[in-house]
Amino acid sequence: MKVNPEPSKQADHLQQNPVVGFQSASGIIHDLFASKPEGAQPIALQDRVAAQLVRHSLAHVLAKAVKQHFGSEHPIQFGMGPVIENGFYYDFDLPVPIRAEDLPLLEEKMREIIRQNLPFQRSEVSREEAASNFADQPYKLELLENLPEDAVISLYRQGDFVDLCRGPHVPATGMIPFSFKLTHVSGAYWKGDSSRPMLQRIYGVAFHEGEELEHFLWQQEEARKRDHRRLGQQLELFMVSEEVGQGLILWQPKGAMVRLLIEEFSRKAHLMHGYDWVISPHIGRAQLWETSGHLDFYKDSMYAPMDLDGEAYYAKPMNCPFHIEIYKNKKRSYRELPLRYAEFGTVYRYELSGALHGLTRVRGFTQDDAHIFCTADQAEAEISRALEFSLFVLRSFGLSDFTAYLSTRPEESVGEAKDWDLATESLRRALEKAHLPYDIDEGGGAFYGPKIDLKVKDALGRQWQLSTIQFDFNLAERFRLEYIAEDGQAKRPFMVHRALFGSMERFFGVLLEHHAGEFPLWLAPVQAKIIPIADRHIEYAQKVASQIRAHQGRAEVDLRNERMQAKIRDAELQKIPLVLVVGDREAQENQVSVRERGVKEQQVMSVEGLLEKLRGASVDQLLHGNPSF
Repeated sequence: MKVNPEPSKQADHLQQNPVVGFQSASGIIHDLFASKPEGAQPIALQDRVAAQLVRHSLAHVLAKAVKQHFGSEHPIQFGMGPVIENGFYYDFDLPVPIRAEDLPLLEEKMREIIRQNLPFQRSEVSREEAASNFADQPYKLELLENLPEDAVISLYRQGDFVDLCRGPHVPATGMIPFSFKLTHVSGAYWKGDSSRPMLQRIYGVAFHEGEELEHFLWQQEEARKRDHRRLGQQLELFMVSEEVGQGLILWQPKGAMVRLLIEEFSRKAHLMHGYDWVISPHIGRAQLWETSGHLDFYKDSMYAPMDLDGEAYYAKPMNCPFHIEIYKNKKRSYRELPLRYAEFGTVYRYELSGALHGLTRVRGFTQDDAHIFCTADQAEAEISRALEFSLFVLRSFGLSDFTAYLSTRPEESVGEAKDWDLATESLRRALEKAHLPYDIDEGGGAFYGPKIDLKVKDALGRQWQLSTIQFDFNLAERFRLEYIAEDGQAKRPFMVHRALFGSMERFFGVLLEHHAGEFPLWLAPVQAKIIPIADRHIEYAQKVASQIRAHQGRAEVDLRNERMQAKIRDAELQKIPLVLVVGDREAQENQVSVRERGVKEQQVMSVEGLLEKLRGASVDQLLHGNPSF
């Protein structure tokens, strides 16, 4: 059995040497207890990459704290405690619930363990010795049984707590900074399997500096306030019904109005940018999906077939085969290319119930899908055009902080090397022309072509995957697509898939959180709420509402038997951009008293001035770059 250095000598060493681990050339983190890989670079505690060691060590400190807090009265079975983004968690099987009020007590016990500066001691043991050590820990025994026969089995000890673990860890608990916090407790099935026991999972976050922790906690609290599921219910935008089924969205009138406005903008923008609009069905014959390869490569995400007249039909998981069939409807000449087909195509993909999340992970969703059929000589210009179009669309909705990822050819792929090179360079040049920062995702392309993924930061600095522009060398070959070239020979067109929003559902959710429910005037489902001061002002309020609607604006009159101030407050909670109060003076002078969201001072405006303001807040004005947006 190999054991790391004796604790007192180790502590002396740490006071002189801030190095806590090594990073190999391939990016793998190793602690000081493992053999240093050739060419590995040292990691100091203050280095960003050291966070992985600190967070993993905190998971073990948490487990020890839970053992101290509950172990004297209740048997504990320990699950797993990995590192996750910004923090860590640990799973426990306990006969009593871990409550929110337990977390501060556990945090203090963790700080005490850190102050004790307990060394982490690594030992390599036989499978039999490990099994004996965890004889009363069934989850550890299962992990042990699932290790490969030739696996190195290592244990890490801190004080009286021993865990089955491969590391890495900091050398001692005293090297863990105090900038951590336990955030919440949740239920988690063992190994994510709903047929296995439900464990209690404690989550924590940790950062190098206290300011980073404070910013993260503020961001999380703000994210909770902006959660699109909460806002969707509060603002009556969308809902899910158990009678309809999980992951299937019902759009309420206000949410449907926002979506219609998004679609109107997108449809008009596509027509302005040279796309032809197409519409395809929701199901297709099995033969179509056999030809496309979906039944070979994507069947697990497709719903079971339905029998129609003795033939199998599938709900579509993608729109591309339908657009291909439209292309194939007649012989094509190089003179017709490029052809750009666009559609709001609703697709259906199976997701595990545990993976569903509001609008961002659903089972039925609508893509702003488009497919471009072009020649090799046209490919670069089309990619550049699609990228510029994507940036224009996203910026129009108030999203402007982008990072691009260029995904290149994987080891297993289809298509000629020269076509891959041409396509990848076309994507690269389009990114450089757009002056977009980008990272290379080596080998991250699909087997059928390279792609650009656009990620956008929202108002809280969170990154969301939205637009995708993707080459495809596969489907044109599978469906035997052709065009007649200038020399009279039949050639394969290049095919480009692209979606700018990604999906309407996901984009709506991102947009809702980005704006915290405060949609800009042009996009607000209700632009103006009209509040009559007394019943005698109702007729005038309804007249103003009719005028607004006649000019394609969106207004409601609050006819409830409530105090005026209560109505104003409710309109503000509904995040309506304009609250219009009307009384005797306003009715006599054909005016409205305007309370504009985010503006402290109230103003009086003529009805014609109000209509002019609303005319400036329209899809058409936005498309033509009106600075009022």
